[in-house]
Amino acid sequence: MVATLNRPNIIFIVADDLGFADLGCYGGRDAKFGKISPVLDALAANGNKFTQGYSNSPVCSPTRYGLMTARSQYRLRGAAEEPMNSKSRHSTVLGLPPEHPTLPSLLRDSGYRTALIGKWHLGYPPSFGPLRSGYEEFIGPMAGGVDYFTHANSAGHHDMYVGEEEKRVEGYLTDLISQRSVDYVNRMAADAKSGTPFFLSMHYTAPHWPWETRDDEALSTEVKNNLFHLHGGNIHTYQRMIHHMDEGIGHVIDALRANGLVDNTLVVFTSDNGGERFSDNWPLVGGKMDLTEGGIRVPWIAHWPAVIAKGGVSSQQCMTMDWSATMLDVAGVPAHPDFPLDGISVLPVLKDTTHQFHRPLYWRMNHRNQCAMRVDDWKYLKVDDNEYLFNITTDARERANLSNHQSDRLETMRTAWEDWNSTMPPIPADATVSLGYSVKHMPQR
Repeated sequence: MVATLNRPNIIFIVADDLGFADLGCYGGRDAKFGKISPVLDALAANGNKFTQGYSNSPVCSPTRYGLMTARSQYRLRGAAEEPMNSKSRHSTVLGLPPEHPTLPSLLRDSGYRTALIGKWHLGYPPSFGPLRSGYEEFIGPMAGGVDYFTHANSAGHHDMYVGEEEKRVEGYLTDLISQRSVDYVNRMAADAKSGTPFFLSMHYTAPHWPWETRDDEALSTEVKNNLFHLHGGNIHTYQRMIHHMDEGIGHVIDALRANGLVDNTLVVFTSDNGGERFSDNWPLVGGKMDLTEGGIRVPWIAHWPAVIAKGGVSSQQCMTMDWSATMLDVAGVPAHPDFPLDGISVLPVLKDTTHQFHRPLYWRMNHRNQCAMRVDDWKYLKVDDNEYLFNITTDARERANLSNHQSDRLETMRTAWEDWNSTMPPIPADATVSLGYSVKHMPQR
């Protein structure tokens, strides 16, 4: 067990389906009511903002496998689901195996207090669950998406848990996550100041469908049979949902400040994948389920006044599991020897935003047989049977396909992707792709 008063508290905030440019600090437009994300904008201004941060996947549960393990999600069977759906409810296969070391279990075993408040989406008890993978406390939904008021999932099942007990809790889910997180910070504060740090995962469902602000409880009856809410929503509701989340994050920061913990607490914010129907991904194209930039490039913000200088902007390329590796690094916790990390710590970048290191990134999707690799300025992309080569630095919108003009580079990157893919288990034949809507519901992006 690590024993030092200098280890930081860690708060890992994950939004759900947030677009790259939805936040003001990433170029997002103001809403009719004003600034959408003043709290997150301030955290970025007073910390470090990454412009080339990516998610492990363009869909939720696979990214969460990478987040929890700091390893490539493709190593685990459940992550082959795109995403995990209602059939996981009674499965003994589709979930994060309790025997696999995780970010929270490694931190807990080193002396951290641990809690997940919010979305899990990595399998159900009794085979799986947050309390079986390193968290001491949990309140939130086990499923991928739930109604914000009834907390029922897409199959109509109530899906709010306290620990492993299904329990009805009143309130708008975004606010519940924020309020319970404030309470956790207040309860942990005395021990944190005495040398027992905490790790808090705040995993919002916002701004994931259904499109409900805290004033839209009446919509719960309307969408109960189809949470995809295909007939509803608009950018104004969507922006307000983000603002509710931002407000709640502000309350947590206020609690840290009131307890004298803000300086030595690493607060990280990101999204599990790129944006969905009402997201702003500018200048990127595509979104959730796509390996184009709009599906995988996401906001990355780090705030830690004791270590991170104000106003940092980094172009270091990195992905979700690198955040997890970073958190282990700042806590002084090594990986389990039998489960080496695929994530790479970005702690040197947090200390000095001019620091850069070589970081090839790889993805694959069963959906549309997609493949992608990003290295330095370049990106190799395959969708269906079509191959592309883009200079992302000069063409972030992936419009100028250079595959015929730089065939040698295309071949080199294709071979590198194939070499990487050969180190991963193949996609199982029974893995499923679950699309909530298609071009018959709305035009192609």
